[in-house]
Amino acid sequence: MPETNLATLDLAALESFEQRLAHAKAFLHVDELQQTVDELSKQSSDASFWDDAQAARKAMERLTQAKQTLARLEKIQSWLEDAHVALQLLEEDEDEGVLHEAQQLYQKLSHELTELELATWFDGEFDHGDAIITIIPGQGGLEAQDWCNMLFRMYLRYCALRKWKVTVNDVPTAEVIGIDRATFTVSGENAYGMLRAEQGVHRLVRISPTDDKKRRQTTFAGVEVLPVLPDDVEVDIDPNDLRIDVYHASGHGGQGVNTTDSAVRITHLPTGLVVTCQNERSQLQNKAFAMQILRSRLYELKQERRSAELDELRGPKHEISFGNQIRSYVLYPYQMIKDLRTGVETAKVNSVLEGGDLDAFIIGYHRWAAAGKPDSGIV
Repeated sequence: MPETNLATLDLAALESFEQRLAHAKAFLHVDELQQTVDELSKQSSDASFWDDAQAARKAMERLTQAKQTLARLEKIQSWLEDAHVALQLLEEDEDEGVLHEAQQLYQKLSHELTELELATWFDGEFDHGDAIITIIPGQGGLEAQDWCNMLFRMYLRYCALRKWKVTVNDVPTAEVIGIDRATFTVSGENAYGMLRAEQGVHRLVRISPTDDKKRRQTTFAGVEVLPVLPDDVEVDIDPNDLRIDVYHASGHGGQGVNTTDSAVRITHLPTGLVVTCQNERSQLQNKAFAMQILRSRLYELKQERRSAELDELRGPKHEISFGNQIRSYVLYPYQMIKDLRTGVETAKVNSVLEGGDLDAFIIGYHRWAAAGKPDSGIV
């Protein structure tokens, strides 16, 4: 999704911002949102409010989220008013200081309205919650394991930019290059809603770092995105259906992890699902994380069996190979990253792969999905 030139701040741009804000307000039902804040604030002051701790926590989460949304709306409205004043001043005198302020307002409005629109697009049951990401190598042999590691680092940097917390669950190092897989949990505002845009096959084209003849190599990795299920979502798991193995951890985690039987592998015998976790020092912690991931995967499997149509949580299942990719990362003979669903592309490959600058692709995907048509552009 291309960024508009900041120097083009004008009345037409502000009218566009105001229209976007009006649409967001209509979707969010601002009057009802304020009513929710008033009612929950009154309830929280009652002496019996915390008698049911679980219900109270959920109410406080709703209250906090509603307050934050209203505060964001007020902030955007204030910036719009400031921008109108700045434009009036620029009509009288193109002062460099006022021009700089107008450009900053444009940038802030563009960013905040996009974030606000994202919230209106996330209407799924788990969109506002946390996410479990698993990256696995596909076609390409050793190269695919290295590509898996590159994607893992890219997502870690993106999460850092978003100020999301990352808990690494399982990242076993491959024997020669890269990693065998990566499973990690992302906690933060709209984490699952945002990251489900990454579900699918990712294709890399580059000069092979392991080929003495320096030939071009195409490799693939698959990204799975699952929601962290709230505690009140029931997933029946019979303990007799589980085989739990413990073993020595490898790779990340430190000496304590590598010298004790802290790693856990859980196999769900009826389905054949296997979940491993080894990055916590405690076997109990690893088991708890593994069970959390297993719950999400079993829930997803249950959803699949209810419908033969598009999977609500992971999207359609494809072989991790050519023809099924959602995005191509070309490093040779030219440099270009392009999302094949939306048409969003960029030549700034280092900014994406090394810097985690994924917003254009992720926001572009959600804008495309919300509109039901491609949102192509060069960034």
